[in-house]
Amino acid sequence: MASNNNPLQTVLNELVETLKDGERGYSEALTDVKDQDLKQVFKQYAVQRDGYLTELENAMHKLNLSPAEAKEDKLDSVVGTAHRAWINIKSVVTGNDRHAILAECERGEDYAVKAFQKAVQAEGLPSDIKAIVEKQYNGIKQAHDQIRGLRDSSK
Repeated sequence: MASNNNPLQTVLNELVETLKDGERGYSEALTDVKDQDLKQVFKQYAVQRDGYLTELENAMHKLNLSPAEAKEDKLDSVVGTAHRAWINIKSVVTGNDRHAILAECERGEDYAVKAFQKAVQAEGLPSDIKAIVEKQYNGIKQAHDQIRGLRDSSK
């Protein structure tokens, strides 16, 4: 198992935690939101994040890197903030305010975009990992933009 002092391991673990938080956040929102169109969007992005997570973890295993379970107090500030952003989704969803739900989802997406931007710019990513991260980054940017558009149209 690779050391957590490995810069590649650290970057990839941030992405793993970001993807887990996004999947959990969308799954949480999906179960409680009333609007059928939002249920469909949240399901799509929960499945997307789960697929991205599997893809990234498989790539890590090929490099003999093990995704670490991070403790919240040890998380990098970007990942920790993303986690806290997604935790807030539960309280917003129960009020069933479409705009507030989408605003919380967009806040989580903002942090996912930042985490992936940081990873894409990281030095020394193996080319196969870089290709995966860039593809996932593009998908996350599209999700962010769709959620932002839904939020803006819900005003």
